[in-house]
Amino acid sequence: MDEIIRFSVSLPKTLLEELDRQIIEKGYDSRSEFVRDLIREQITARVWKDEKAEVFGNLTLIYDHHQRELSAKMIDLAHHASANIMCSTHIHLDHSNCMESIILKGKPSEIESVATKIGGLRGVLFAKLTCVSRLEC
Repeated sequence: MDEIIRFSVSLPKTLLEELDRQIIEKGYDSRSEFVRDLIREQITARVWKDEKAEVFGNLTLIYDHHQRELSAKMIDLAHHASANIMCSTHIHLDHSNCMESIILKGKPSEIESVATKIGGLRGVLFAKLTCVSRLEC
């Protein structure tokens, strides 16, 4: 485990109060844990800007499985994707709607391309890509 180093941060009172509200709302144990997560989010965003980086994404979809040929189009896009689809999980939400989570690995633009193409299909009601990278810190 890395050595823990303490440092201080000066904030206006109103910003500190907002920070503390966020910590309480999100259930963090401490300001330190919250700040560490904010820093990790920024590192991940920077890594995703590097087109040479190998990153991961979780594409969450909700779609109408009665939409004609939607499943076949999704499978076709997945099979021809330049990003690697590591796994997917599919559940039935109700009579008409399914939720799918697709884990992808590849270059940022490859993953974003797959997410955009699948998310743009007729019958996809919701599509959200969560960007993830390896964190060495």
